[in-house]
Amino acid sequence: MLASLAMAGSDPWQGWLDRSRATFRITEDLLLCAAMGALVLLGIGQLDLWPALGLRLNVGVMDNVARHVTLLIGMLGSMVAARERRLLAIGTLAQLAPERLQPAIAIFVGATSTSIAAGLAVASWQFVSFERPAGLVLALGVPVWIIQLSLPLGFAVLAARVWFHSTRTPRGRAISLVLAVTLMLVAWNPPLPPAQLLGPALALLAATTLLGAPIFAVFGGASLLLFGAAGDPIASIPLDHYGQVTSPLLATLPLFTLAGYVLAGSRAAQRVVTLLIAWTGHLRGGPAIVTVLGSAFFTAFTGGSGVTILALGGLLLPLLLAARHSDRDSLGLIAGAASLGVLLPPCLPLIMYSIIGQVGMNDMFLAGLLPGALLIAMMAGWGMASSGRSGEARPAFDLDRALSAAWAARFELLLPLVPLTLLIGGLALPVPAAAATALFAMVTGMLFHRDLNLATLRRVLVDCGLLTGGVLLILGTAMGFTNYLITLQVPDALATWIGLHVESRWAFLLLLNLFLIAVGCLMDIFTAVVVVVPLVLPAALAFGIDPLHLGILILANLELGYLTPPVGLNLFLAAYRFNRPVMTVARAALVPMLVLLSGVIVITYWPPLTTWLPSLFRGN
Repeated sequence: MLASLAMAGSDPWQGWLDRSRATFRITEDLLLCAAMGALVLLGIGQLDLWPALGLRLNVGVMDNVARHVTLLIGMLGSMVAARERRLLAIGTLAQLAPERLQPAIAIFVGATSTSIAAGLAVASWQFVSFERPAGLVLALGVPVWIIQLSLPLGFAVLAARVWFHSTRTPRGRAISLVLAVTLMLVAWNPPLPPAQLLGPALALLAATTLLGAPIFAVFGGASLLLFGAAGDPIASIPLDHYGQVTSPLLATLPLFTLAGYVLAGSRAAQRVVTLLIAWTGHLRGGPAIVTVLGSAFFTAFTGGSGVTILALGGLLLPLLLAARHSDRDSLGLIAGAASLGVLLPPCLPLIMYSIIGQVGMNDMFLAGLLPGALLIAMMAGWGMASSGRSGEARPAFDLDRALSAAWAARFELLLPLVPLTLLIGGLALPVPAAAATALFAMVTGMLFHRDLNLATLRRVLVDCGLLTGGVLLILGTAMGFTNYLITLQVPDALATWIGLHVESRWAFLLLLNLFLIAVGCLMDIFTAVVVVVPLVLPAALAFGIDPLHLGILILANLELGYLTPPVGLNLFLAAYRFNRPVMTVARAALVPMLVLLSGVIVITYWPPLTTWLPSLFRGN
């Protein structure tokens, strides 16, 4: 009886809690959608066509507002990523631990990450407090500090969600909270001088990293420890975060990614695959060509091979099997081809390198075209060769069917031409070009193909914001750590050491290849770009390596990471998508990985493959 009364008494409270969570979730999603939509409109407002139509828009104000909307997208998207438990992490050792230890490990990692997120929230509040008296106005009388307030609020929500998701039991959450508060109190009132605690604290952070801490906590924690030990104000960390995320070109990242997510959320995959089958199905290895070209197209726009595997896998595997490709070759081809678009514009890693390496985005897009085409041709060649063993039956070419498929996919064919024409033709800067690409994808998807309705578009905007928010969070938190290393002249010292111990440029390139392949085995491509580029760029410049060549070389090597255990993302996603053991997919992907490795060697030791197109257009 007492138990029944207790349950009845708790129902109203639980109902209120569930309704509150649902309301907060919907509000969060709608704010993220509104921010993504506002960024598209602000980018379109910066196009040069408006003065020709008699409209005088303040491009400078719109650019400044767009930068701060990007900051909002970064924090809102990271909050949603934390809510959905999709924050990027490096470590996988926790999965190898005995099952009885995993709850304790999760509590430890959650408590440590919670304390770091809370520390970043405090640092961000200090930053906003310093900025507020300046009285800077963004637009329409809105103070800049109102937008900057998203930093402490966002990190506070991240702290709460990381703590909440650290374990499923009330007892575990209580232990996690006590441990997190204890770590924060020790950091606030250290029992020893901070410099003496730095070594053990960094060792603790390293263990947390290997056990699965979110990457933002790794960079943020390292920054908090290093700045604290040096006696520098921790408000410098969110200052660097703010400066990085509101940099002029970073708005291109969510905009180009949005175009790809619109494709993935519509029936574009079916139209593109139908088009490729109609034009290449009669060729030897036609289904392999379809797989390679279709995968490269989608990865170039979505920025991640995972979306390509999930969106196209269900179409491509039956196609390959029906053409009598072996199950092993089919799995390997899909897993290998999904990463091919990394070097093609406007893929997200190209944009990230352009910003971090401080090279022109137009040049970076051009630099990736020929190396990307080489890898596509090599993978397609292997697919065609493997089809020779299958005895596939090839249909006759039907011109009417091919033309009909081309007309059906006309907007997908035009989409890559939008940014390339605007950028390379000098008709628009990167942000408005990216906005035009995203708007083109949305308008054609909703009004012409009618694949998208408002509900579908909302889901696409949230998914895109979640991915870009996670990446922007990593970029922002890594900036404080990177600047600290630069202040200590670590990259220059590394360049000097390499210059003393490595005799030739070619030896340096070989060592760089080996290093990057090892990095690709341990990190996802987004984190690797953030970590590696500031470290190796000075050494590469000392050996006379063109920054464009270095960028494509880095990305081509990291492409192998998609197929390399233990964190080869394509292996895990293909295993999940096709319900196969990971090791089965890994064995199937071995030959495609060797094919990509051969292409990487060509890209490494033949720089004109990368630098010729940018120099040609620069000369013109």
